[in-house]
Amino acid sequence: MLALGQALEVARVGGALLVAVWARLRGIAVFARDGTLRSGLLAGMLFAAEFGCIFVGLQFTTASRMVVFLYISPFVVALGMPFIARAERLAPLQLAGLVMAFAGVAWAFAEGFTRPAAGALQWLGDTLGVAAGVLWGATTLAIRGSALGSASAEKTLLYQLAISGVALAAAAWLAGTPWAGVLSPLSWASLAFQVVVVAFASYLVWFWLIRHYPATRLASFTLLTPVFGLLLGALLLGEPITARLLVALAAVALGIVAVNRR
Repeated sequence: MLALGQALEVARVGGALLVAVWARLRGIAVFARDGTLRSGLLAGMLFAAEFGCIFVGLQFTTASRMVVFLYISPFVVALGMPFIARAERLAPLQLAGLVMAFAGVAWAFAEGFTRPAAGALQWLGDTLGVAAGVLWGATTLAIRGSALGSASAEKTLLYQLAISGVALAAAAWLAGTPWAGVLSPLSWASLAFQVVVVAFASYLVWFWLIRHYPATRLASFTLLTPVFGLLLGALLLGEPITARLLVALAAVALGIVAVNRR
């Protein structure tokens, strides 16, 4: 089987190649000088750091817990966007929603110290999950608040994939991570899905949406993912779903509703 770190590296490099081909076929000049280099480097490094936290964090916590903590990202965006666009300033009810959501996440996080389901170092994995969520939100803010906000979705995605692919490969080399030899058909199918669907198609649509829709509302829809993450973690991986985790998920969902109220 291909290790998670290796899959991340290959998916990003493969996705970057697909984006370059896609842009070439559509006549989009992704390599033209337009003042986005610094912003692109920042967004790419934030992207790499986010997935580095996810990769290391999953060694210590469960996938279902990681999903819940990762999706504090919409609240990072909601807190930061008023400094970038005044039209997205939060009302008192929306701020109350943020407080409720963060309280739910904090309550679930405390379980890592009292009743760790994934081992004594579950708190470390949870911490890295929270860090990954913050980094994801910071990446969205970096894109909206910089020259990348007016760049094409293809160029923004190419920055993210190419830079994070190189950074993650360098980190794996420094860590001495061995590469798998022969891959099984399941590994090839999983890798193809990561390259074509995750790293290329879904991110391309995401960065196009960031340019055309309010970031706070758009980010809130990603809270559908923890629901599926919890269910699939239990069904496919047999991971425990605790009462605290369900309460945290409910608090996050209600917070999103509050953030999106007019």
